[in-house]
Amino acid sequence: MENLDELREIVEKVLLEWADFIKPRTAPPEQDNTPEVIFDRIRDRYVLFDVGWRGESRMYSLIAHLDIINGKIWIQKDNTEEGVATDLEKYGVPKDKIVLAFKSPALRKYTEYAMA
Repeated sequence: MENLDELREIVEKVLLEWADFIKPRTAPPEQDNTPEVIFDRIRDRYVLFDVGWRGESRMYSLIAHLDIINGKIWIQKDNTEEGVATDLEKYGVPKDKIVLAFKSPALRKYTEYAMA
């Protein structure tokens, strides 16, 4: 799994799946919200937001933010229940290509994923 294009495709696929999953779970029919995915393949930045309205209140939340840095997927933020890393593994990304960037560098050595 050294191919950068393959990593990009997997990251995009995982975030699109999460977007499809969160829409019916977070939005009753009368609620106006839209999961938004943003892919920047030039800088290798990938984010998923949930944006919309809940009654008169504005809803804007970051669900996941992933970057590809030096051939590894850095999970900068993960507000999913099961964890994006599990989905990346499901599509063949080895654990040594996934960095849990939301954990401090000192704690990463205790995870089963890459340190950096």
